[in-house]
Amino acid sequence: MKETLKQIQEKAIKHITEADDLKKLDEIRVMILGKKGELTGVLRGMKDLTEEERPLIGKLANEVREDIEASLENAKNKLAKALRDIQLATETIDVTMPAKKTTLGNKHPMNIVLDDLKDIFIGMGYSIAEGPEIENDYYNFEALNIPENHAARDEQDTFYFNKDIMLRTATSPVQVRVMEKNQPPIRIIAPGRVYRSDEVDATHSPVFHQVEGLVIDKNITMADLKGALAEFAKEVFGDKVKVKFRPHYFPFTEPSAEMDVSCVMCGGEGCRICKGSGWIEVLGCGMVHPKVLEMSGIDPKEYSGFAFGMGLERLTMLRYGIEDLRLFYENDVRFLKQF
Repeated sequence: MKETLKQIQEKAIKHITEADDLKKLDEIRVMILGKKGELTGVLRGMKDLTEEERPLIGKLANEVREDIEASLENAKNKLAKALRDIQLATETIDVTMPAKKTTLGNKHPMNIVLDDLKDIFIGMGYSIAEGPEIENDYYNFEALNIPENHAARDEQDTFYFNKDIMLRTATSPVQVRVMEKNQPPIRIIAPGRVYRSDEVDATHSPVFHQVEGLVIDKNITMADLKGALAEFAKEVFGDKVKVKFRPHYFPFTEPSAEMDVSCVMCGGEGCRICKGSGWIEVLGCGMVHPKVLEMSGIDPKEYSGFAFGMGLERLTMLRYGIEDLRLFYENDVRFLKQF
């Protein structure tokens, strides 16, 4: 067996020395050291040796294996170096050629407006609140004073998973969750994605974004609401913008109103966008209904508050003069790079 091991070693070294590429080198490794290799076959026969011969042959076999492995590694390094030298000698790099231009992305216009809104309200002392997009009936409707069979439910075409679980139709449920977990004073805005079963056109989408606000404290009045929203309007549309409030109805606020701003396109003179009126509706608002406060664990006799909600897409369209909402979702680089 000693002779056999020596012969395998000499044969392996000879083949390794003659190998002229990495593929042949790997074939030699498999032929000698693989599972069915010559050295492996010899080692399987060690079971037939005597107890005195076994350690001697085992030591020799390990030395042979180590020598072959070292020779393979050295040959591999030499061949790899030779290959690199050939590449360096034959391949050239023209450092004067222009590099590939990396195209940088732009912030989406809706993200620009949302970041501005956050800065405005955080500057007023508000914090950011978030909630689940999959809601249950209680938070999406009942806790907002919209019980079963209420007419307001017909106005919101809802995506239902089952009778109790749905995609939220507004970010208003976030306000309820915040009131349940926190005692006044509360001052938050709740931006997020909402869902309603609308047909896709220039002004409607089944998926859109809202930013809602909530303030709860002692002695909060409609004057506080009007002051906060007038300041918001000036920050978004400029100091020259005018605001007005029209009575409206929302189940979760009383009294309720819609806020209009003087048309940002024509300055209030009347145009196609404002339909000649000089005013554009931007949001709904009102004083939080006492029932909503009570269901959320807040005493309406001690605390009052106001809430408001606006569509992020609508604000962005007004700010940048965009007339088709679908542009926000088509990811056309020609559109996005303008911002």
